[in-house]
Amino acid sequence: MAEALQKPFIHPSSVVDDGAIIGDGTKIWHFCHVFSGAKIGRNCGIGQGCSIAKTVVIGDGCKLQNGISVYDGVVLEEDVFCGPHMVFTNVHNPRAFVERKHEYRQTRICKGASIGAGAVIVCGITVGAYAFVGAGSVVTKDVKPYALVYGNPARQYGWVSREGDKLNFNDGERAVSQTGAVYVLDGDNVNEEGA
Repeated sequence: MAEALQKPFIHPSSVVDDGAIIGDGTKIWHFCHVFSGAKIGRNCGIGQGCSIAKTVVIGDGCKLQNGISVYDGVVLEEDVFCGPHMVFTNVHNPRAFVERKHEYRQTRICKGASIGAGAVIVCGITVGAYAFVGAGSVVTKDVKPYALVYGNPARQYGWVSREGDKLNFNDGERAVSQTGAVYVLDGDNVNEEGA
């Protein structure tokens, strides 16, 4: 028998404009605003005080903690984690007196990636699948899949597994995660064996 789908929960203090799409099982907590045209997938958690702009796409299973503004041009693939008060941007050189909406740059956070609390993601970059961005980092360039980056500006300091555990490649080109999955180091890239 098919599992019954749970309707979205929207806290009464939040505003979801007509034309926004909210997936089954998604929870939108206190004082949020979801603009018309925004697309939020199934089983997402949108924390208190978030704002989701009109062209944003958020995939299934994403978790946005409190106080995040997701601006036009941002795409979150499935299972992305965004820590409290992290920051997205969408214009590279903003000025209050210059209209630059036609210059929005797309930012893509790929499947399973995590962004730590208070991190800043400068517009126009891609954070690769299962990458891990440390708290307080300022990301100014693309991040490779499975990469561990942190700092200002963010630099790569290693690799992480799908579950976010640091991988140890000290013994060559293969690493085994705590779950037993095997990861292969191929030059400057990591791939999960069999994935």
